[in-house]
Amino acid sequence: MEQSPPSPPSPPVYLDLPQKPNGSSSEGWHHVPNDMMLPYISRMLLEDDIDSKLNDHPAILQVQQPFAQILSSPSSGTNTGNTEGANDLLQDDGGRDESTLNQLVLSSGTNMAQAFTKGMEEASMFLPPKGKNFQSNKQVSQVVRDSCNRTRVKKRYNEEDHIEEDVGRTSKAVMMTKEPEEENCANEMLDEIMSHAYDTCIRGIGNLRVVATDNEAEKKRSSRSKAAKDHVVDVRTLLISCAQAVASNNHMGARELLQQIKKHASATGDATQRLAQCFTKGLEARLMGSGRQLWQLIMADRPSVVEFLKVHNLYWAACCFNKVAVSFSTMTIMEAMVGKSRLHIVDYGMHFGFQWAGLLQWLASSREGGLPLPEVKITAIGRPKRNSCAAMQMEEIEFRLRKRANDFGLPSFKFHKIMKKWEDVSIQDLNTEADEVLVVSDLFNLSTLMDESGYFQDPSPRDAVLGNIKKMRPDVFIQSILNRSCGTSFLPRFREVLYYYMALFDMLDATMPRESKSRLVLEQVVFGRSALNAIACEGLDRVDRPEKYRQWQARNQRAGLRQLPLKPRIIGAVKDMVLNHHHKDFLICEDGQWLLQGWRGRILFAHSTWVAQDASSR
Repeated sequence: MEQSPPSPPSPPVYLDLPQKPNGSSSEGWHHVPNDMMLPYISRMLLEDDIDSKLNDHPAILQVQQPFAQILSSPSSGTNTGNTEGANDLLQDDGGRDESTLNQLVLSSGTNMAQAFTKGMEEASMFLPPKGKNFQSNKQVSQVVRDSCNRTRVKKRYNEEDHIEEDVGRTSKAVMMTKEPEEENCANEMLDEIMSHAYDTCIRGIGNLRVVATDNEAEKKRSSRSKAAKDHVVDVRTLLISCAQAVASNNHMGARELLQQIKKHASATGDATQRLAQCFTKGLEARLMGSGRQLWQLIMADRPSVVEFLKVHNLYWAACCFNKVAVSFSTMTIMEAMVGKSRLHIVDYGMHFGFQWAGLLQWLASSREGGLPLPEVKITAIGRPKRNSCAAMQMEEIEFRLRKRANDFGLPSFKFHKIMKKWEDVSIQDLNTEADEVLVVSDLFNLSTLMDESGYFQDPSPRDAVLGNIKKMRPDVFIQSILNRSCGTSFLPRFREVLYYYMALFDMLDATMPRESKSRLVLEQVVFGRSALNAIACEGLDRVDRPEKYRQWQARNQRAGLRQLPLKPRIIGAVKDMVLNHHHKDFLICEDGQWLLQGWRGRILFAHSTWVAQDASSR
């Protein structure tokens, strides 16, 4: 009688662990390699009809056979019906086909899954109700989930089948299908800003003046009645006292002061109440040590493009700060382009490119007497990121600027993007030519660089960027900065941030209606987010590290840059624009070849122009 071969050993529990050496190991288990199984499983996990896919692949059937033997033994489960069926199947000596075996395995697996689900439902009864506890942990978890979702935006290709699974793009397409009107509205607003930015803002100023005039008496009456009722509570002093308590780890005193401040805080009140509403969030986050988590949560919950554009239009119409910066930059470039036919702009930190659309229009309309239209090239220097969001944004900016250049009739327009660390960008990355006017532009962005290096012997990133700009030998380097000191010590930084945003919120209260929803987003989301980061975050988590214009002047000179004198014609034009179209309390003046902007005596922004110390060599 022929002896039957020994039964194969049980498969290992973990797929990546080899079996112990055995003279007759199971071929059915080993001949399915992991590099074949894992891509198939990963594809199955991304599909909805998993149950219908299980019967299709022979490799899955071979892997299921050893598990079927385990499930069919009397000690493997408590379901007698399934056990008897499995025993009959094994006693049939090959009488049942492979599909019947597969159905039995699936039936057993379904019962096990149902038992697991029931256990999870029973365990969930012991969890606290939603919204009652662990709120901060839920928020942090949501941040992690959002981060993982953004990571899945990247395309995944299977090396064998070349199947593309782009989960992020699919979800984005679904959102775009649900809200096509919002996307169309955003595109129309972007086109309007690109085409008629100056005219649009002038029309907005007229509307705001009417609303502001109508509400001026009401604001004064409400502020007087509130002062008489509250006996002139000095919220600024309370905020500084609270920051001192937080800095000294006096948690009880800080909480008591926060409770007092909250009584005079409101997102829809006057300027002081709105400011207190923002700053209490930052102080609470620092007191609890949750600044980083809250910052990540805020960054994950950004306003929509339409909301942001509405805020941009409101701020542009009511406030002259960005308008002066763009006008100063545009007129400086136009001065440098006199008699020249080729322009190359290097832009550090381009966002939407609004200012360059206006410049293209100026270049196209200023050529008189048969002079040829200039050739324009823009090099946008963006942040290096792992996902493709920044690169996609650059592509959209390029598309819109190309469209504007074509509409204005410019003969040649080139757009080049560099996505790398700013301190690593050199003259070799720019592909400059000898006959082009090279302009380097920084519109409030260099302050996002670290002011000190992580290594003692290396220069700080902003010093390295300024040194590279000097080596580029630009015809002009146009710099616009936030005039605010931001040291490493918390208390001095808090005072600077407090005084800075007190001026901004007071300016908004004088120029914008209080019931404006866009103003609420501007104060509590845009400005509030920046203030919270400066108050509650430290180290690498802090985004902005601004310096005052005197500090930038010394830093630029150390890097080998020479400051240019301000052009009287440019200064006169921007001053006339502010005086004729904006509130009388806006400040615009000059100091040491810097054009300064502010509100009621406080300097908030500064602008200047520079060249390399040996600029004559270019």
